[in-house]
Amino acid sequence: MAKNQKRKKEKKKSQQQINEESLQAGISIIDSHPLFGGCFRCIITKDGKNLGKNVYAAVSSKGEILLNENQFLSPKQWAYVIAHNKLHLAFGHFDADKMPGYTVTNGQGDKIKHIDCIPLLWNMACDIYVDKFLADIKFGQSIHENVESVCSGGLDDENKIYGLLLEKGLTGANNAFGTSAIGTCDMKGLDTPVAYDEKNGEYNRYARGFSYALARSVSKAVSTAGGYEFTDEAGMTDGKIAARWFIGHYPLLGGLASHFKVIEDHDYCYKYDIQIAAIDVTCGEIYLNPAANLSGEEWKFVLAHEYLHAGLMHQERCNGRDHYLWNIACDFVINGWLHELQVGSMPASGLLYDPELKGLSAESIYDRMLSNMRKYEKLNTFRGYRKGDIMGNPKRADTNGVTLDDFCRSAMQQGLEYHLSSGRGLIPAGLVEEIRALAMPPIPWDVALAKWFDVYFAPLEKHRTYARPSRRQASSPDIPRPRYCPMDIPADSRTFGVVIDTSGSMDAKAIGKALGSIASYSVAHEVPFARVVFCDADSYDAGYISPEDIAGKVAVKGRGGTALQPGINTIENAKDFPKDGPILIITDGEIEEHLDIRHEHAYLMPKGCRLPFKAKGEVFYFEE
Repeated sequence: MAKNQKRKKEKKKSQQQINEESLQAGISIIDSHPLFGGCFRCIITKDGKNLGKNVYAAVSSKGEILLNENQFLSPKQWAYVIAHNKLHLAFGHFDADKMPGYTVTNGQGDKIKHIDCIPLLWNMACDIYVDKFLADIKFGQSIHENVESVCSGGLDDENKIYGLLLEKGLTGANNAFGTSAIGTCDMKGLDTPVAYDEKNGEYNRYARGFSYALARSVSKAVSTAGGYEFTDEAGMTDGKIAARWFIGHYPLLGGLASHFKVIEDHDYCYKYDIQIAAIDVTCGEIYLNPAANLSGEEWKFVLAHEYLHAGLMHQERCNGRDHYLWNIACDFVINGWLHELQVGSMPASGLLYDPELKGLSAESIYDRMLSNMRKYEKLNTFRGYRKGDIMGNPKRADTNGVTLDDFCRSAMQQGLEYHLSSGRGLIPAGLVEEIRALAMPPIPWDVALAKWFDVYFAPLEKHRTYARPSRRQASSPDIPRPRYCPMDIPADSRTFGVVIDTSGSMDAKAIGKALGSIASYSVAHEVPFARVVFCDADSYDAGYISPEDIAGKVAVKGRGGTALQPGINTIENAKDFPKDGPILIITDGEIEEHLDIRHEHAYLMPKGCRLPFKAKGEVFYFEE
């Protein structure tokens, strides 16, 4: 009996694998298609548990396509299903002014007519229109019967199809042309259609993106057929005009704007999932997606946003934090400042702005986000869903031998001084503070660590004593003179704890560098011994060791995960360890997700690593 159940389970698992492979192949067909892959990005989510047995897929007005991974379709059929739902967005089927159920008024605001829309019937009309379109371009493999058999003629407009269905007395209950179950909507949210205010710059970005991709794919096909190499239109776009505006009219960011090259390459943006914009500090490039179709003022806002990422060295300041969440925190700060500066217009998509976070630094916002990571992990940046718009690695020399950090710091500082001196407008106080703070060289980690030692181990005062006279002067050999001696203070009161992560993930050179600094500071502060505990999978209490001898006792054992809590408990519960003795923890951050430490403490970590929790003590990052 047990063997039969096991075989059934293995067979079921095998079928799931087949379904998954077929689904991924269908997604690949969509991504590689010049029209459906190049128009706009959708959030694709597998949600077979909630969709139901007879549902293949559904789409929401927010651009999310839900797929039932438990259904089996061929790759071409999956591509057909995804394209079907994408076209609902591209054709504006969620738009209030597109649906036949809105109030029509004249120029004086008088009501002319009102047509009540039946959502289920409208969904059916849109499904028929989409299926006809896919059949005409011969894309994928249809999962439906021929639409002509239900509604022949007049299939070139959704509203006409809706009228024909209405004349036949249909309600949509027999709709079998969608990707949902028969008689149900595959468009979620039709009860609350989307309304756009074009006067204020609001538009359907899906429709614009599709129009751009359609025109581009047709141009490419015509060029290829005629034997010409296809290239995008040359000339000054709104994005490049906006970039030039910063150089000539906005001194705060003009220096940075002159350094960065604006690239509007649809293929590149598609390849790297750039929905609106992104910046690569290393290459000195900003990527704008022409399919985003932003206005000139909106591009100014986006470019200023990317320039500030570079100028304030946000990537360099990540310091081991989660890169995406840190990007989100920086976005909130930057967009708040740009709102105050009134640079350009805020785009509707990809904007992270919260007035309640005004005045907070990116570091403070990041710490807040850690308490609700699920909420913030689902936010969009200008690059897109769950992707940061900060790309590249700034730790590389520029062509003139100047590091990118130094260049960006200098450009921001000079831009600030010129902006203020020329009276070009007020700048938020928080932004001014950050720019001026960048002009000050950062305190090296070893100096910061030395200051931490100074707090707990003040230099011992010396007193004069005649117990051991100093040498006598030749001019007065009979007169003894006092000798300076340190005060007699118990040695065990000048000690600290050291918890060392010796797991396999720790680099021996990194540990050696950290311990070398500790030894030198301990000797300089006349700390004779330190209580040392080594930790990997287990902890080992080495007792009190002279600081200069600690390095010789360390061995990276590499036995898997690291548990530091037992080692910390050993030190804190030791009867001979001072109640106010500090503890220094050396780790790479691959430890348990919570530590309970009663004593004052600090962490010493290789740069680029991060703790899995918010540290209560100071954190020093050293470079290997």
